[in-house]
Amino acid sequence: MVVVTTSDGTERAGCLIGFLAQCSIDPPLLMVWMSKRNHTTRVAAAATSLLVHFPSRDERELAVLFGSQTGDEVDKFSRCRWEPGPEGLPLLSDCSRWVAGHIVERVDTGDHVGHLLEPFDGAAGAWASAQLGFQSVKDVEPGHSP
Repeated sequence: MVVVTTSDGTERAGCLIGFLAQCSIDPPLLMVWMSKRNHTTRVAAAATSLLVHFPSRDERELAVLFGSQTGDEVDKFSRCRWEPGPEGLPLLSDCSRWVAGHIVERVDTGDHVGHLLEPFDGAAGAWASAQLGFQSVKDVEPGHSP
């Protein structure tokens, strides 16, 4: 599970997602898929880049915040520590493992939109515990309707 944040220059957004894959070694490319019902997907449609955070199990609260609330109703960033990161992207201060990528293509994949990212910055901070997986958040009800 990862938390994706973005900004279109006027609005910040972020969400918890489970669909993520490295899809090329040369050039390095990463694909993240977001639900079309998600507020973050609408903001990302006008954005040029995304920031993908890799929370550990100890950072579950951050994942719950970004997975159980919708940006249509709540400013998630007012409820956590964050700072402007690369290219002004919202960087979650309590998650030290992340990669920022330029959106090079968007792909309609049914009920989700795939965002093909070309990484341009990142950090590989120490893990407090194992990476957060689906089993740790399977009880989280999505902030948007399924």
